Amino acid sequence: MKHLKKLITVLVVVALVVSLGSSAYACTVVAVGKDASVDGSTMVTHTCDGRYDNRIQIVEGGTHEAGEMVEIWGDLCQDTIYSVEKKGEIPQVEETYTYFRIGYPFMNEKGLAIGEHTWVGKYDLYNNQGMMYIHNLGALGLQRAATAKECVQIMGELAETYGYCDFGEELAVADPNEVWIFEVIGPGPLWTPDSGAPGAIWAARRLADDEVFAAANRSRLNVIDFDDPDNFMWSTDIVKIATDFGYYTEGEPFDFSKIFDTQVGDTSYTCSARVWRVFDLLAPSLELPIQNGSEPYAFSVKPDEKVSIQDLMAINRDHYEGTPYDGTVGLAAGPFGCPVRYNLARGDSPEDVARFSWPRFIAVKQCSYNFVAQCRPDLPAEIGTILWFGEDAPDTTVHVPLYAGTTEVPEEWYTSDRFSFDLNSAWWAFNLVNNWATLRWNAMYADIDAKRESLENRFFEEIPEIDAQALELYNAGDVDGAKAVLTDYVCKTMDETLDTWWDFAWELIARYHDGNCFDSTEFGANNLNPGYPTEWLEAVGYGQDQLADHNAWLETEAGQAWLATQE
Repeated sequence: MKHLKKLITVLVVVALVVSLGSSAYACTVVAVGKDASVDGSTMVTHTCDGRYDNRIQIVEGGTHEAGEMVEIWGDLCQDTIYSVEKKGEIPQVEETYTYFRIGYPFMNEKGLAIGEHTWVGKYDLYNNQGMMYIHNLGALGLQRAATAKECVQIMGELAETYGYCDFGEELAVADPNEVWIFEVIGPGPLWTPDSGAPGAIWAARRLADDEVFAAANRSRLNVIDFDDPDNFMWSTDIVKIATDFGYYTEGEPFDFSKIFDTQVGDTSYTCSARVWRVFDLLAPSLELPIQNGSEPYAFSVKPDEKVSIQDLMAINRDHYEGTPYDGTVGLAAGPFGCPVRYNLARGDSPEDVARFSWPRFIAVKQCSYNFVAQCRPDLPAEIGTILWFGEDAPDTTVHVPLYAGTTEVPEEWYTSDRFSFDLNSAWWAFNLVNNWATLRWNAMYADIDAKRESLENRFFEEIPEIDAQALELYNAGDVDGAKAVLTDYVCKTMDETLDTWWDFAWELIARYHDGNCFDSTEFGANNLNPGYPTEWLEAVGYGQDQLADHNAWLETEAGQAWLATQE
C-alpha cells in the first residue's frame, strides 16, 4: 500500500511539473559578498521569469497580542493570475517587521533582501499535505527576522514544523553583513502533519565575503560540511532521510545538490549556461566552459574586479552577446537581431531535438519583474538597503530605487491586471516597450538603452543627497521624518519614470512602424529606410525562386532569343 501511495504521488507530481511548463525553469539569481562589491554592500538579484504577481505591496509590521494567529494562504506568488486557497493558521509572534512582497517577498525594514529561483528537485519528495509554499516561508522570514542567518533559521523551522508543499526552491538572503543561500524541498509523499517527522528537507550555506554566487534552476549548495556550523545549516535528520530514500550512502561526501536535485536532463544545459555566463562575465580569467548540469560549478567564485550595482543590472540584461550563443545574431534572431524567443507549441520541434529548446538567456521576454538589491552596512537599515526595481523584462526596463524605509508606492505600481491593457499600470508601460522593440530590435534597442541609462544615471547621482537628508533626520531621532524623505523620493521617481516611459512608448510607435524608421516624430521626418541585412537576405534565399524561374526561362527558345539581344 505504501508503494502504491508513493507511485500515485509521483504520477501526480509529474503531471504538475508538466503543467508548470517553462516557468518551472525560469528565474536567475546572483549574490555578491560585501568584500566582492565596490562599496562594501552585499547584493542580490532576481529575474522573476514567468507569469507572477508584479504588484509591489508593503505589508506593515507591528506588535501582536498573545493568542493571535496568522492565516497561511496558498501559492501567492501567482496571485492575480490564479486563485489561491487558505491552507491553515499558525501562531503569531510578538513583533513583526514591515516587509515588501511582489511575486515573491523581497525586502524588509531591517535591511534584508531575498532573491528566488526554482530547482524543482526529485519528484518523489513532493508532498501536498504541508502548509508552507516558498512564498509563505519568505514572507514569514522577512516579518520575523533582522538578519539573514536568523531568516534562514526561521524559514527552516517553519518548514519542518508545518510541512513544505512546494517544489525545490532556493532563496538568496542578504543582510548588510552577509549572504546565506537557503534551499528547501519536500519531505516525501508519506509525511503527514501528525507524523512527528520533519516536514521538509533544507540546508543553507554562507557565501564567502569576497566571492559571488549564481544560480539558475538547479540546486547549487553542493557538498554540506557538517563540521562547519558557522558556514552551513541543515534540517533535522537530513542524512537519515537521504539514506532512507536510497539517495545517499554513508561515507560519501554529502552533496545536497546531487542527492536531492535531478541534476541531469534536457534542461541541465539551459540552467548551467546561465551560471556559466554570470561567472564568465564577473571572473573571465577562470575561462570556465559551459557544462551539463550534472557537472556542477563551484558554489561561488572570486570576481576579477569588484562588482557594482550597474554590473549586476547589465548581467540581468544579457543575451550572451559576444559569445557563440549570442541571441542577437543568426537566423533565429531574424533580420533585426532580436534575442526574443517564443515558446514552441506541442509538435513544433524537429524530431531529433524535440527534447531541447532555444538557448536560455538571462534576459527573457516572459519576466514579470526583476531587481538588484544592495544592503549597505554603513547606514541605518531603512536607508542603507535599496532595491533597484524594474517591471517586466530586464533588458528593456528602468530600475527605480525602493528604500527599505519606504512606506508607500504610487498606485500604478501596486495595481495590475495582466489580462487587460491598462494605461494606469506601470507593468503595461514596460511590457509595451518590450514587445514593440521586437519589431526592429537592432534599431530600437539602442534608443531604449540610451533612455534607460539617462534615467538610471540620474537616480544614481541623486541617491547620496537623499541618503544625507534622511540620515540627518534619523540621527536626530526623527525616524518617521527620515522615512517620509525616502518615500517622497521613491514616489516622485516612480511617477516621473512611468510618465517618461509612456511618452517614450508612444514615441517608439511613431518612429518605428510599418517597417519604417523615422529620424524623429516631427512633421516631415525622414524615413531612414533601414531595409534588411544582405547576409540575412542571402541566408533565407531572398529572390532565389525568381532567379530559378528566370534561369529556366533562359533555357527556352524565347530566353535564348532575348539573350542574343543582350550581346
